[in-house]
Amino acid sequence: MADILGAKTTTDEVLAGADLRGKRILVTGVSAGLGVETARALAVKGAHVIGAARDLSKAKSATAEAVREAEAAGGRIELIELDLASLASVRACADKLVAQGEPLDVVIANAGVMATPFGKTADGFETQFGTNHLGHFVFVNRIASLLRSGGRVVMLASSGHRFSNVDLDDPGFESTPYEPFVAYGRSKTANILFAVAFDQRHRARGVRAAAVHPGGIYTELGRHMDEGQMQGLLDRINGQLAAEGKPPFEFKTVPQGAATSVWTAVVAPADHVGARYCENCHVSETVGDDVVITPVSEGVRAYALDPANAEALWKKSEAMVGETF
Repeated sequence: MADILGAKTTTDEVLAGADLRGKRILVTGVSAGLGVETARALAVKGAHVIGAARDLSKAKSATAEAVREAEAAGGRIELIELDLASLASVRACADKLVAQGEPLDVVIANAGVMATPFGKTADGFETQFGTNHLGHFVFVNRIASLLRSGGRVVMLASSGHRFSNVDLDDPGFESTPYEPFVAYGRSKTANILFAVAFDQRHRARGVRAAAVHPGGIYTELGRHMDEGQMQGLLDRINGQLAAEGKPPFEFKTVPQGAATSVWTAVVAPADHVGARYCENCHVSETVGDDVVITPVSEGVRAYALDPANAEALWKKSEAMVGETF
């Protein structure tokens, strides 16, 4: 492992010297970008990675080189179908895994969408909250029994959680004007709060949960933003950074972006990251909700780690999906 971990650390540097033979790790969203790199990095260290994806043909093509690299190193990547925007698909995938009964060491909830136009999932939930949060909420809870003692759940969140706290009175924007990044912020806050509540429920049996922010990476996640929107966002960020005397923003590479996921999943001490928010390969500091910071600054809002907020979201989520966990 690199002596000093930070924003520019890559997956291979984080996992230098690691031996993951015998580990079974499930990663969602293994059809592009961070998901493929996360699966590759773990599998080349000997792990058996189960990669979940909505489009299996796309995932097979995207992981072809990673599969070859993994097999040469003694690891394995297999693919399973999972559409997080359909609870029927989520339940079918989870039930299949539970029926097989093979234990898991880690679940990395990597899949997600960002800043989509207003829409609804197959079950009528707002697209981003339904896909990013509720899909994973049902999936991870349904396979929780497979997690070995010592296991971990890693939720891919984002600094975008700072756009908004969750709104449990109007999660579907039925009475609130829809704003793509507000919806994204709600869903990412929900990912962090889910980790907090899941950790509370499972830590006694040795299973911990944490949330991570991968950083700014140019991937398919931004496909709903046109070039003008992306440039406008970057201009605003760089204007704020310049005013603070800081250098311009630089995108991370995909291996740098996936580094915090694998660090949190298999390298960092469990008690260090449990129920916490991690970025740049370390646990982030809490930033007061009234403190003004740039979108690329470090820090997690207090509302995203609040246990009472996490419990309220858990109960609301159970009511929305019609299941109790």
